[in-house]
Amino acid sequence: MNKKIAVITGANRGMGLATSEKLASLNYHVIMVGRNKIDLEKKGADLKEKGFSVETFEADVSKKTDTDQLVEFMKKTHGKLDVLVNNAGIFLHESDLFNSDEATFHKTFDINTLGPMRLMKGLVPLMIRNNYGRVVNVSSGLGSFEGAATYCFSYSLSKGALNMLTNLFSQEVKGTNVKINSICPGWVQTEMGGKEAPRTIEQGIFGILWAATLEDDGPSGGFFRDGKKIDW
Repeated sequence: MNKKIAVITGANRGMGLATSEKLASLNYHVIMVGRNKIDLEKKGADLKEKGFSVETFEADVSKKTDTDQLVEFMKKTHGKLDVLVNNAGIFLHESDLFNSDEATFHKTFDINTLGPMRLMKGLVPLMIRNNYGRVVNVSSGLGSFEGAATYCFSYSLSKGALNMLTNLFSQEVKGTNVKINSICPGWVQTEMGGKEAPRTIEQGIFGILWAATLEDDGPSGGFFRDGKKIDW
């Protein structure tokens, strides 16, 4: 297969689905990853009917067994990876920091932080081997020091930790043509963001697509919104 290969988590809806379709339209072969098998396969079939090169892989990124299986699948079936978009995420409201619940914290971190970490640990070596890769960690301004909020204490911490992972993994691939960046899509009209959000899905995925298709002289180890650097 001569196409570039992209793995996108949370691909059965919202920004993940839109990113899948857009990259497929740019002649990427897209592996759509999601935990809702029926919905995922339906969305994958819809894109195939449009003539796009996609396949689906059922996985819950909060489970190590699932991420391990995805890594093994990529190694054995494809043997390479060009783009990884860590898009799957969860946002749970909390009343305030003092009344925050540890169960919420663990659930949020499992999906928003540990899932992307495991996938980077398993899949970035495939990129290094071929000296090409683009990792997009979908983060949030709520994960920055300035934007963090106590009403989503666990979410802010999980995205802040994801940003740190971006920084650390980018240091590990320095000197290679692998770019690893965090992207804030803004407040987007998705199931998570709600209808009152000011940004459309198309606007939200702009920065994701920018980071996924960076030229060889593009940045790595940064935090961006719409292709412009923002503060950690």
